[in-house]
Amino acid sequence: MIKSMTGYGRSEVFTEEQKFTVELKSVNHRYLDMNIRMPKKLNFFEASIRNILKGYMDRGKIDIYITFEDFTKDNVSLKYNKQIAGEYLSYFKRMEEEFGLENDIRVSALSRCPEVLILEEQQPDEKQIWSLLEQTIMEACKQFARTRQIEGEHLKKDILQKLEQMKEWLLIVEERMPEMVLAYRTKLENKVQELLGDTKIEEGRLATEVVLYSDKISTDEEVVRLRSHIEQMSKTLLADLSEGVGRKLDFIAQEMNREANTILAKANDLTISNVAIDLKTNIEKIREQIQNIE
Repeated sequence: MIKSMTGYGRSEVFTEEQKFTVELKSVNHRYLDMNIRMPKKLNFFEASIRNILKGYMDRGKIDIYITFEDFTKDNVSLKYNKQIAGEYLSYFKRMEEEFGLENDIRVSALSRCPEVLILEEQQPDEKQIWSLLEQTIMEACKQFARTRQIEGEHLKKDILQKLEQMKEWLLIVEERMPEMVLAYRTKLENKVQELLGDTKIEEGRLATEVVLYSDKISTDEEVVRLRSHIEQMSKTLLADLSEGVGRKLDFIAQEMNREANTILAKANDLTISNVAIDLKTNIEKIREQIQNIE
């Protein structure tokens, strides 16, 4: 299946206590480049997140945005530090004895001493967090994959239409070649008659000259190879392949462009020159589309 490297996916999953939002955006890239932006408290899960994402994409520049909201109000607890409180009382006792002061310490005063009572943030349940985060990522990835497949189908349809048009242009080149040779023979005969008058030139010499010219301008090999590349690209686009085919299609397009260049270089005819230019233009459009295929 042809997949575009341009895609988008978004998902939200929440409970009464927590909410996760995952958003994926991608554009074309030669390799797989993932940029994950998420709260620091979720950095522990980065390796697992990347493993999930790799199951849905092979190439492309992917931006992943993850937000996390915690609605719990009792995520901190009050802790009593008995050891610190004991040390305070011990020093208060020494101060009473050393300076002859009244020891009027009360519980309320002791509780206000630093570090006697502290607010401690409760450690989150990592298994619960990951379960919710994984679900959110999976749903976003599924939507992301669907948009890439839809866009890939559009690209495939457009490229196949351009390939069919190229086949028609190649028929024009094939039909035009014999006419070019015949026109050259007629032109050569007229030129010889103009120069030699009634003197007749040997038919063999005339035929040899026409054959040499025919070989020089012949594009039969290029047309055959170009048509073969067109068929190969069509089969690749229509094949049900699980792995990415973008690189293979790009290589085929390069070979197609090489053959079109040769046809244009050999062209000694306005019709074939125009067709060769159309071929090159179409191939360039196809290559631009292929740049977006995974």
